[in-house]
Amino acid sequence: MDSAVTAAWARRQGFRVHGLSFDYGQRHGQELEAARRVAQGLGLEQHRTVRIDLRALGGSALTDEIEVPRGREPEEIGQGVPATYVPARNTVFLSVALGWAEVLGARDLCLGINAVDYSGYPDCRPEFLAAFERLAGLATAAGTEQGVSYRLHAPLMDLSKAEIVLLAEELDVDLAWTHTCYSPHSEGGTILACGTCDACQLRLEGFRQAGRRDPIAYGPRHDEHSA
Repeated sequence: MDSAVTAAWARRQGFRVHGLSFDYGQRHGQELEAARRVAQGLGLEQHRTVRIDLRALGGSALTDEIEVPRGREPEEIGQGVPATYVPARNTVFLSVALGWAEVLGARDLCLGINAVDYSGYPDCRPEFLAAFERLAGLATAAGTEQGVSYRLHAPLMDLSKAEIVLLAEELDVDLAWTHTCYSPHSEGGTILACGTCDACQLRLEGFRQAGRRDPIAYGPRHDEHSA
């Protein structure tokens, strides 16, 4: 959801948007299918998926046989680093994105991190983005030889999930394209979100606070959320 809204924001700013997704060994491939829907729906210049096997390293509930937290209370979410943290993932992703930006001649990188996430994920903090901007100038030929300055944009950084839902509406982003769940399951060929993992709970609460209906499908025991 956050990446889709960020891509739409970038287009509204006048950028020609090239979408980048990662097949990093995550346990569920539904997010990659959602990324393809978003790229097509928004009419991006191009969309590429890069394969990086972070499963080989493990250490996360998203890539290893570690249980995904479920049913946590709101005050628990964001306290400490969650089991769904993938070690150094954003550093890896941004490094690849920086390489593609240099190839394209692009100078702006946009990512959909926000205030709800960075309290629990160390690589979703403003300090991290500022440090990576400095790194980008030192790690590329464009930066060292041509004096190019790269800029990272995180337009959702200070927004709540409810504000992101409303911004999606303003930008005409169909959130039915998106996928958030850390632990989805299939039923009759339909992918259903679990409704109880941290990501689902934050998403559902965002829609509730925004006074909007979440268009994606949830499992039978969570029908009240998607009705």
